[in-house]
Amino acid sequence: MQVIKCENKQELGRQAAQFGAECIRHAIAERGEANIILATGASQFEMLSALLEERGVEWSAVTAFHLDEYVGMDITHPASFRKYLQERFVQRLPTPLRAFHLIHGEADSAAECLRLNALIAQYPIDVAFVGIGENGHLAFNDPPADFKTEAPYIVVNLNEACRRQQLGEGWFATLEEVPTQAISMSIRQIMKAKEIVCSVPDLRKANAVKLTLQSEVNPFAPASILQNHPAARLYLDPDSARLIE
Repeated sequence: MQVIKCENKQELGRQAAQFGAECIRHAIAERGEANIILATGASQFEMLSALLEERGVEWSAVTAFHLDEYVGMDITHPASFRKYLQERFVQRLPTPLRAFHLIHGEADSAAECLRLNALIAQYPIDVAFVGIGENGHLAFNDPPADFKTEAPYIVVNLNEACRRQQLGEGWFATLEEVPTQAISMSIRQIMKAKEIVCSVPDLRKANAVKLTLQSEVNPFAPASILQNHPAARLYLDPDSARLIE
């Protein structure tokens, strides 16, 4: 895993987007198409804005999936990750994506996982844009994360630390409103991506970054699995990098 320390979170977003866009261009030049994974949350604001500004990306040749969605979440809810991606990315693209396979949170979760699992099996992922949670989670795979399941999408339980992060970021008014389950891309599916671009700004992520880089790979520090990926890049700002040597 390569660590890139940036001067500030805007530069973090720019560098992460620049590299990710280059991966997309390369895949399209090589195969005529690219398949990507998009993350959400406050950590992705700068990266997504910068990715929209990248020139020479043939978005009509790109198929996208996203990492996770709350079980029972309607797309009209302010915390919906589908709503987030539609408003912050998809609707702002210069040309439409080839396809965007969204997670339908309000659908039957078991059936939705089966649907998504069949879809993503057809699309080898060129680049996954991800983040790391305050509790070290990758997607919504909270500790202890399942490192063994081969299923691409699974239903997971959200622990209190994860739910408090969502509250703290302003997506919900009270902790009681934060759902306790989500449909999440699994650890093994994320690790199948050819390239991983992980954007992690802010001081509140500093301890999670330290665990990711300096602990042994283990399910209680889910993002530590990135140490095993041959082409993962971790983008940090001075705050998120504060605790690492």
